[in-house]
Amino acid sequence: MTRPLEGLAAIVTGAGRGLGRAEALELARLGAAVVVNDYGRTGRDGSGEASAGPAEDVVREIRSAGGTALAHTGDVADFGQAAELVESAVRAFGKLDILVNNAGILRDRMVFSMAEDEWDAVVRVHLKGHFNTTRFAAAHWRERSKAAGAPVYGRIVNTSSEAYLAGSAGQPNYAAAKGGIVGLTTSTALALAKYGVTANAICPRARTRMTQDVFAGFAQPDDGGLDPLAPEHVAPLVGYLAAPAAARVNGQLLVVHGGMVAVVERPRVRAQFDSKEDVFSYEELADVLGAHFADRPEGETFAAAEVLGLRRGGQEPH
Repeated sequence: MTRPLEGLAAIVTGAGRGLGRAEALELARLGAAVVVNDYGRTGRDGSGEASAGPAEDVVREIRSAGGTALAHTGDVADFGQAAELVESAVRAFGKLDILVNNAGILRDRMVFSMAEDEWDAVVRVHLKGHFNTTRFAAAHWRERSKAAGAPVYGRIVNTSSEAYLAGSAGQPNYAAAKGGIVGLTTSTALALAKYGVTANAICPRARTRMTQDVFAGFAQPDDGGLDPLAPEHVAPLVGYLAAPAAARVNGQLLVVHGGMVAVVERPRVRAQFDSKEDVFSYEELADVLGAHFADRPEGETFAAAEVLGLRRGGQEPH
C-alpha cells in the first residue's frame, strides 16, 4: 500500500469520535504518526465531564492496525493547552507536519433567543480553538524554516461548514464561527506559504454526533453498504490535502461528501468604483449587480458614492 505520509507527524483535534476519528485513522493508515486530541466531553454541547476515553480508544485502534499514535485530552480553546498540544507532538515525534482542526460543539438557538454564553461557547471552541492550534503550529514551522534557511513541510486542514455558506436558521453562532474559520484559513494560507505551509478548509457532510438531527431523515443503507454520509467518505480528502501531492492546493474551501468534492469559488469584484465622483449608468450597475437595477429609466445615471451608501442625506462620506 502507498503510504504518502510515512515519516510525517500529525495532530487531529476532536478526534475521539465521528469525523475526527475517521480522519485520524486515515492519516495513520497513510503512514503518519498521529496525536489524537479530544477533550472527551459526553455532550455535543460541550457539557459533561472531560474523559480520556474517546481519544485513548482511537489510539488503540491505530496501534492495533500497526500505526503510531498518542492521546491528548487538552482543551484546544484554551491557549496554554493548545500550545502544549503542539509541543506534545514535537516532543514525541521530533516535529509537527500536519494539523487537522476538527473540534467543535453545538448550542443551537434562534438569534432572537440566543444567550450570550451560548454564542461565546461555540465561537470559543470552533473559531478560537482553530486559531490557538494554528498559532502554535505556525510558530513551529516558521522557526524551523528560519533555522533551515528553506521552506519546511506543513499542512493545515480546517473544518468549516455549509452552515456558513447557505445559512442555518437556528445556528447563528455556529454559522458565524464557521465563516470565521474560512477567513482564518485564507489569511493563514497567504501568511505561511513562504515557509512551505498550506492551509485549506473543508465543508463536510457527514453523519456524526454533531449532525444527528440534520441527517435524521436520510436513510442509511440496509444492505450493509457504506453510508453515503459516513465520515469515511470525507477522510480521504483530508489525507490528500495533508500529502505532498497537494503542495499547490492552498487557501481553498472544498465541500465534500459521499464521493463528491466541489471547490467553492471566492466572491469576485466585477467592477471597481474608484472615487465618489465616478458616474455610471444603471445599465452598467445592472450588469454588475443583476436584475435589482434593471428596471431603472434608460439613460439615468448615479454617483458611485451615493449608490454605495457612502453619502446619505447630502452628507459627505466618512
